[in-house]
Amino acid sequence: MREAEARRFIEENTASCAPPLLPEIRLRLATEVTPLWRATEAFLRTHGIEPPFWAFAWAGGQAIARLVLDRPELVRGKVVLDLASGSGLCAIAAARAGARRVVAVDTDSLAVVAITRNAEDGGVAVEAHVEDLLRGAGLPAWAEEAEVVLAGDVCYDAAMTRVVFPWLRARAGEGRTVLLGDPGRAYLPNQGIEEITRYRVPVIDDVEGTAEKWGVVYRVALAGGGASVA
Repeated sequence: MREAEARRFIEENTASCAPPLLPEIRLRLATEVTPLWRATEAFLRTHGIEPPFWAFAWAGGQAIARLVLDRPELVRGKVVLDLASGSGLCAIAAARAGARRVVAVDTDSLAVVAITRNAEDGGVAVEAHVEDLLRGAGLPAWAEEAEVVLAGDVCYDAAMTRVVFPWLRARAGEGRTVLLGDPGRAYLPNQGIEEITRYRVPVIDDVEGTAEKWGVVYRVALAGGGASVA
């Protein structure tokens, strides 16, 4: 799907709205009144797109974004990498909080178009890249510069967690601040993380199976080390 077509698809199948925990930020999201909300697998295949994870503001990402806006000193003046960025929510929050440079990365090319659109609508600068950092050899230059890594809702299944969590700990071991947001999914590791804060997040019960979840933000520890945030 070409960029112009992707932008048109996003425009026609989502609505501009603020996530429950982030009234300051508006994103193009799927809602009960948008076509993408009821999209079937056949519809997605016909349009040649992946499941639209980018069209939802997941609880873990909302929690990271809220923390970053409430404590801008965590990112102010720093280079921030938002891994598996989806809608770009965490990246946009970091940019609003005064990060010097914000890079968002996702493996879904349509997500990257959505990130760019959402950042433009929000009046902030976010670089967006289509890249699988977890399986690549080394880091691209634009990722190597990151001082802070944000990762919302990345432990959604066992296979992903087995890949992403060691990657996040490796980044922490390099001296980067690594913040992981999660709503208590079963695959979240119970070691190597330290809770910073939590928020009660209203969620879409058709998607999450409940009306609210705890969005918890953790600091990922380097192996054998602590993980406190001052």
